[in-house]
Amino acid sequence: MEIRKNINFYQAEVERYHAKLIAVSKTHPPEKIMEAYEAGQRIFGENKVQEMVSKYEVLPKDIQWHMIGHLQSNKVKSITPFVAFIHGVDSEKLLSEINKQAQKAGRIISCLLQVHIAEEETKFGFDESELLSFVQGGLLRYDHVKIEGLMGMATFTSNQEQVRKEFKHLKNLSEKVKTLNLPPHVTMKELSMGMSADYKIALEEGSTMVRIGSSIFGGRG
Repeated sequence: MEIRKNINFYQAEVERYHAKLIAVSKTHPPEKIMEAYEAGQRIFGENKVQEMVSKYEVLPKDIQWHMIGHLQSNKVKSITPFVAFIHGVDSEKLLSEINKQAQKAGRIISCLLQVHIAEEETKFGFDESELLSFVQGGLLRYDHVKIEGLMGMATFTSNQEQVRKEFKHLKNLSEKVKTLNLPPHVTMKELSMGMSADYKIALEEGSTMVRIGSSIFGGRG
């Protein structure tokens, strides 16, 4: 009952902002995911390829699986047949591999370009100048991916003003990219930012996708 209650709460929260809830199910068993599914949740986020594949095999096929973790190029092939969205595209090498595998599978895969907005060096992603030059020059040849927007992770800190500043920066960058002369397969309509601790700030700053895990499913499975 707790999971259902949590799903209902967060779905209502994101709907007020016309955003989407990604229930982060990493480390949690299929039984828990089914509780969320039965409460109406259809979008689930995983950060490990093997775990996502094993859950895909046993769970309902109308689930949209989002890869939200750091994805290595050599693991792309395993999720290409079914993944709905890849959030953390942080290099041209990775995008090239996704495009190649999507072409083989006869699919077009939705992706988000990950931008490094945090002060922490451990986070992945393009910086602003890399992003702008890549979007204007490097994207044309990838016709089996659809670039639907940007993704970013704020610094892990209790300083809410810093978190807000970083999210605001990503939103402004997204608006800047929209003014460029973009290829047809670059739509820039999604902004994936915000997790359990900072989702409210993210929604206020324009997030269209929030990634909530522990606040829905409890501690790690």
